Amino acid sequence: MSSKTFKYLRREGASSRYCCVPSCKMSSRFNSVISFHSFPLNKETRKTWLQNIRREDCKVSPNTRVCSRHFRTDDFIEQSTPTSRRLLKKGAVPTLFTRNNNSNTSAPKRTGLWRRRRVPSPLKQDPVPTGFQHQEHDYCSSLIQDHLEVDEAEVLRKEVERLKRQVAELSVLQRFYLGRFAASDDDIRFYTRFATYNHLMAFWRLIEPASHNMFRLIRVRTATMSEAGASGSTSCQSMQPIDEFFLFMVHLSVGLTERDLAHRFNIHQSAVSPIITSWANFLYAILGSVRIWMSEEAVKAHMPKEFQDYPDTHVVIDCIELRCKTPTSLLLQGEGSHCTYKGLIGMAPHGAVTFVSSVYAVSDKELLKQSGIVSLLKPEMAIMVNKGFFIDNCVPCKVYRPSCLLKKEQMPAEEVRETQSIARLRVHMERLVGRVKQHKLLDTVIPLCDTRTINQLYTVACLLINYQNGPLLKAWAND
Repeated sequence: MSSKTFKYLRREGASSRYCCVPSCKMSSRFNSVISFHSFPLNKETRKTWLQNIRREDCKVSPNTRVCSRHFRTDDFIEQSTPTSRRLLKKGAVPTLFTRNNNSNTSAPKRTGLWRRRRVPSPLKQDPVPTGFQHQEHDYCSSLIQDHLEVDEAEVLRKEVERLKRQVAELSVLQRFYLGRFAASDDDIRFYTRFATYNHLMAFWRLIEPASHNMFRLIRVRTATMSEAGASGSTSCQSMQPIDEFFLFMVHLSVGLTERDLAHRFNIHQSAVSPIITSWANFLYAILGSVRIWMSEEAVKAHMPKEFQDYPDTHVVIDCIELRCKTPTSLLLQGEGSHCTYKGLIGMAPHGAVTFVSSVYAVSDKELLKQSGIVSLLKPEMAIMVNKGFFIDNCVPCKVYRPSCLLKKEQMPAEEVRETQSIARLRVHMERLVGRVKQHKLLDTVIPLCDTRTINQLYTVACLLINYQNGPLLKAWAND
């Protein structure tokens, strides 16, 4: 048989044939080169075949075959065409086997099993009678080979499993979604301003039931915009609702641009704006529907000891400034032209946000009037404001405010002590404003794409303070 190497191809539509020679695993199912030959009708030739393949007890049937790998090249009749059926010459017998390395030599005479065993002494043994000779099938070699194949298959299976895990880990690292940062509270705090992953998930469980109706509208709108975008971009429909919420929080907390968010979340840039707008409106409606203004009894019940000198304080208020790009002049936009909006925020003495106004481009005093907080104040209440915030004639209650010198050369000692006391309490209000400004989108010049939802973004950022963090002072946690 020639030493040519054939490429075994699977034969479609043909019945499978197998070689009956021990240890030969040739099958007609996966190749079209090897031919399979039935046993000759001549009894003597058939007996020679059975002796050569060492299967004298084999019951030969019309389907019993020997493959062409066990015949020499000159045992075949020369073919007229390459596709002709291969035929054996008359009297050809199989002589090529793995035990003789497929060499072109005649098959050696079979020996009994006991003759193959080594004897401890050089004594000559009597030949075993022919009737008691065992057929020499190399079962031990076959079992060892099968065992090695099983071990190799197990090693390959473990390697495949390892590669699958590695691909899954790389996929997680390449994707920018909430599950990637679930094990790191530091990353959750950086991207969402929630203290821990558990805080974030607790908030998600509160809003998730009310979000189902919103998702249907978002998906239709963003999917349409994504299909109109560049080919190959991922549609927003592939994002989970919680990842859409995560995208909104990253935009609000880190201030990433729409283009940056599109690259990170692997969606088209045109799909980012609808997600941000929809979630801003949704959270504005959901969080805004919760009553945060506290009654006098509730405020007094949570009053910390730091306010013992001002026990009638009901709310501490301050203004937050927001800078937004102006669309009036395309030439000036590149030079940093922007306008300033202001929003009023109120904090209960124990640190909870109890009032948030809309944003206006007005003065502080006018903002107080338009915010609506005046109608909530009662004469027996008191408010605490920053110095320079002269609103005494605008509210029906007492006002605590640090004193300022104005035209006085020196402040009386009593006013100095009161000013210092109020200033120490006002520090907590400044910390609260600092928490709001930790949402980097509000601490920079807000881009034009967010100007139309600036009121919703500001309100949501303020209301989220009650969910994202613990108390301003650890000592207040148990009050």
